[in-house]
Amino acid sequence: MKNKNLIVFSTLVSLLTLSIGCKKSFLEEPPRIQTVDDYFQSSNQAAKEMVNAIYNKLYDWNIHSFPFIGMTEIAGDNASKGSDPGDSGGDKDQLDGYFFSPTSISFGDVWNGYFEGIARANSAIKFINELDIPEASKTQYIAEARFLRGYFYFFMVRSFGGVPLIDKVPITEEEIANTYVRATEDEIYDLIESDFQFATQLPSKQLIDLGRASGDAAKAFLAKVSMYREKWGQCASFCSELIQSNEYALMEDFSQIWREIGEYSSESIWEVNGKGSDPQKGILEYFVVQAPRGGSKGLGWGFNTPTQEFYDAFDTADVRRDATIIRSGQTLWDGWETDPNHSNPLYNYKSYVSRLAESWGQGDINSNKNLRVIRYGEILLIAAEAANELGDATSACGYLNQVRKRAGLNEFNSTDQLEIRKAIWEERRYELAFEHDRVFDLRRQGRIGEVLKANGINFVDNKHELYPIPQRQIDLAEGKMKQNPGY
Repeated sequence: MKNKNLIVFSTLVSLLTLSIGCKKSFLEEPPRIQTVDDYFQSSNQAAKEMVNAIYNKLYDWNIHSFPFIGMTEIAGDNASKGSDPGDSGGDKDQLDGYFFSPTSISFGDVWNGYFEGIARANSAIKFINELDIPEASKTQYIAEARFLRGYFYFFMVRSFGGVPLIDKVPITEEEIANTYVRATEDEIYDLIESDFQFATQLPSKQLIDLGRASGDAAKAFLAKVSMYREKWGQCASFCSELIQSNEYALMEDFSQIWREIGEYSSESIWEVNGKGSDPQKGILEYFVVQAPRGGSKGLGWGFNTPTQEFYDAFDTADVRRDATIIRSGQTLWDGWETDPNHSNPLYNYKSYVSRLAESWGQGDINSNKNLRVIRYGEILLIAAEAANELGDATSACGYLNQVRKRAGLNEFNSTDQLEIRKAIWEERRYELAFEHDRVFDLRRQGRIGEVLKANGINFVDNKHELYPIPQRQIDLAEGKMKQNPGY
């Protein structure tokens, strides 16, 4: 599936889509229109290459690597910057301590990366519609493009709030001008739901190539988006479809989810495939950024380290603690002996790749670690939250206890909605730690300020609930794009 020999299509994208960071002189030139036939001889191959170009964006530095890790985990309460005290990681110290600004580099990196992904999706949708291929193939390719566009926008709206809504290749002067105008959060969420709803037409996971979007993955994201929008009936319905399909089940051993043996398991709904072909494998630097640093057996840069508070917060009976957190000096599951003199006492186990017992890939930078994006364990917790908000305490506790049982914990039972809600939120913390949702969870729950301030973080109310729009985008928009409050 992963084909990176896409120079021709990348050129097409750059010619026919708006770069949010482009110069004003570009906007003053008349639109240039070129047809797909100028670039491709085979319509079938053209469609495949255009969709693969979107998937390939998932591996880039500015999508799922260091800036993403900083914004989703280091900025939360489970993790600290890590590395050595003097190593800022560019701006990861700012994310950790909440003294970031519109010029912090992570925000500009992900803005460019995610909008490039959106541009690739828009270009694919436009040109695939013009190809002479069977309607079934056309629908499938467009559905995959819309799934990925929905995925990119879901990250952006949770990070920045309303952002420019670009749902097609901008050609006219008015369309280009509108790419500098922020839509509302609801307008962005409406597009996301529409994209995922269209993608429910895709085949099941069992009928697609590994790593490609499926109809079930679209339903899983619709359930998650519905949770963020508090559309509880819709959320419960999508969860029920996935649960009653009997296509998914919790892996018995939680720790194996994160190993090579756990890729595309019964629990996996969608993950980014790290086993591509030429010239690279894996998400750029995802592993090495987070691997243990220092000592005689350092493996990487040592960022995104679990806090001692988080480690201590686990129930001692919870098997997820030792599957989530590496302790410096311990021997890992594959026999690798970590060094007690690593720069930090704790590291992220879920991002670990074994050199001894797994296919390593092509080295530290491009190790072939799959990124688990959404899995059945989370669907059970989303189902629990929806059931509780709809007043069904029995079902809520039932879903919650499936997750707790696998973790080795006692059943939780209550009929009090507030008590159940708190239990589900806490369970998400332990079940989904370092899966890049913690910051967004705290935001949607309306308690990010409370939680971070309790951990000594300088969180400012009515400001830090969203990240700032990158200053470069504000400048390029020349007054058309408004900054988030407080920046």
